[in-house]
Amino acid sequence: MQLSLQNIPHYKRLMRLDKPIGIYLLFWPTLWALMLAAQGMPPVLELIVFTLGVVVMRSAGCVINDYADRHFDGSVKRTNSRPLVAGDVTEKEALQLFALLVGVAFVLVLQLSWQTILLSVVALGLAACYPFMKRYTYLPQAVLGAAYGWSIPMAIMAVYGDIPAWGWLLFIANLLWTIAYDTLYAMVDRDDDVIIGIKSSAILFGRFDKLIVGTLEVIVLAMLAVVFELTGRGMLAYVGLAAAAVLFMHQHYNIRFRDRDACFKAFLDNHYVGMVVALGLAADYAFAL
Repeated sequence: MQLSLQNIPHYKRLMRLDKPIGIYLLFWPTLWALMLAAQGMPPVLELIVFTLGVVVMRSAGCVINDYADRHFDGSVKRTNSRPLVAGDVTEKEALQLFALLVGVAFVLVLQLSWQTILLSVVALGLAACYPFMKRYTYLPQAVLGAAYGWSIPMAIMAVYGDIPAWGWLLFIANLLWTIAYDTLYAMVDRDDDVIIGIKSSAILFGRFDKLIVGTLEVIVLAMLAVVFELTGRGMLAYVGLAAAAVLFMHQHYNIRFRDRDACFKAFLDNHYVGMVVALGLAADYAFAL
């Protein structure tokens, strides 16, 4: 093992613990699934395991992503100071850190049902292959959506013991939402990505990027409304969806000129979208008669 205590600050940066937006975007849909499956407050064990699992697997995903992009990140303004590019962390250290994080995640998932453990194998495969997809497809965001969303069927299986139709609908809604917000993220790097040959949905969508992102967001809200209907949710859950719709509209107003900083801010603001949906669900269960 080459991992060193002296390098912990660099490992934290490699895991993006200083930039928790990815944790939020992974956590909120997981919490939706846990609450819907439990019909209220999730069981304590499952809540703890999935909360810790979100942090660990997002960190592992960042590590393997930076390893995969280590020869490209130096050519992109936003990423040219990452630890692997700067030489603060070696390639071997990055792979060892990834293996360590995956091991911790596996110990966590062992606390759950055997069906959930089997589903976790798919989660690992998606997390490991996503960073390499941008070399082969203009929709790597779809693979990211599957990776980020796979915690949904896992959470539902862990709490509910099965994955009903609404669970898969929730998974697809989250996948589409991920494509939408990660396209905003990709719009920040689009010019650099074209030069270095990296593929993304922002390049694929071209001048229709804002229209497609908006359309995806409308579909996501509609699918979440169907999930709420199928699970018998009340008015407060739909209030959360209405708040999410307002936040989406605000994002589109801000990116109307496709300014890089505005697109990045819109991407970050999706954290609040996930949060208001979760708050709507929590309030609906808390005040249900």
